[in-house]
Amino acid sequence: MFSYGSYYYIIIGLQIFCGIHSYRRGTLNRWIFLIAFLPVIGSIIYLYSEVLTNRSSFRSNIKPTINVGAVLNPGGNIKKLEEELRFTDTFANKVKLADAYLAAHQTDKAIDLYKASLTGAFAENEHVMMQLIVAYFEQGQYEEVIPLAKKLYKLPQFARSKAHMLYAQSLENIGDMEQAENEFKAMKGRYSYFEPRYQYGLFLMRAERYEDAWQIFTDMLNEEQHLGNMEKKINRQWFSKAKDELRKISAVKNSA
Repeated sequence: MFSYGSYYYIIIGLQIFCGIHSYRRGTLNRWIFLIAFLPVIGSIIYLYSEVLTNRSSFRSNIKPTINVGAVLNPGGNIKKLEEELRFTDTFANKVKLADAYLAAHQTDKAIDLYKASLTGAFAENEHVMMQLIVAYFEQGQYEEVIPLAKKLYKLPQFARSKAHMLYAQSLENIGDMEQAENEFKAMKGRYSYFEPRYQYGLFLMRAERYEDAWQIFTDMLNEEQHLGNMEKKINRQWFSKAKDELRKISAVKNSA
């Protein structure tokens, strides 16, 4: 029998899942207050609206379902998913296993499965291509990131996605500094985009544009105090990292 404490942790886990899922889709600003202040009802509404009924994809009406257990424990279901794929070789099973491999940093296996799934009606599946961008970036295959990002670029959800940030970083890594900065600038919205803005700050530091970087990190920290508790928690690491970079910039200025 569940205790009240058990229900509490289930609710917190549900909130965390919805928050992470919404952040990755770039819809956190729209959902954060509902999830944070109506934890049960808000999370249920979010799951129904954004997970269960949202099956649109790039040139495909089928999208892999989100596995809550895989998000909270990425490596935990790999054996089970391998068995499922051996038993039923479907697009959905390929992608679920590839997602688990990627979360467990078994990137070679993830890439192989993602590529194998991009056939027929799923040849340009949005989820798979975004995940491939993540996988290729992790392996330093920046040239592979660029064409995938260009295929997805006009999709509204790409603008606020992790894939967009990795596209900007890949452009930097292949030496296209001007276009890389243009992409970073496109992810500079107030009270949002904290990870891409942090990465933009690092980009500016690598270019020794310390004043510009200082402004990026300072703006982030000024906005932190105006955020809700859930959004602060989700972005806490970026605020902490921004403070670290400000200390580094101060040290550079003092030594000059």
